Amino acid sequence: MKQYPRQLFLSAFVAFVTLVSGCATPRRIITDPAPAASAGDSEGIPSIFNPKPISTLHGKASFYWEPQPTASGERFNPRAMTAAHKTLPLHSVVRVVNMKNGKSVVVRINDRGPYIRGRIIDLSKAAAEKISMINSGVVPVKVEVFRKIEVMTKPNRKLKLTAGKPSAKRKRTR
Repeated sequence: MKQYPRQLFLSAFVAFVTLVSGCATPRRIITDPAPAASAGDSEGIPSIFNPKPISTLHGKASFYWEPQPTASGERFNPRAMTAAHKTLPLHSVVRVVNMKNGKSVVVRINDRGPYIRGRIIDLSKAAAEKISMINSGVVPVKVEVFRKIEVMTKPNRKLKLTAGKPSAKRKRTR
């Protein structure tokens, strides 16, 4: 008789844990789609971005493919997942959604442009192929901007992941 409440409690506990773990959804993170040669830090920690966009832009996108210097100082690679935007900070990460077919691609901003009225973003050829816009040339898009996440590497040291050298913010203790 004493074992019956124990089995009931154990069964209820297992059912509860199963229910709770089944309801939990894993959070996706977005890593840098085209890391620059000097991105990250000396420890090799990649940039990580919050998957929830902080802003959304709507407009037209085009693409470019000629190798040339970029505003970030790196050489433009048409096979990398990169893009050009007039005002977003360099090395920002955005998701570009082709509004005609719903396909999307995550790219890193490494250049300035486009300088043609009505266009909000220029994609690399590889990114344009990924959202099937090569034949159209110019398509309506939605651009979702992501926020960079700071990673704690050691106690009392926040590492803000940026291109080039990491900037460590130490807490002062008295």
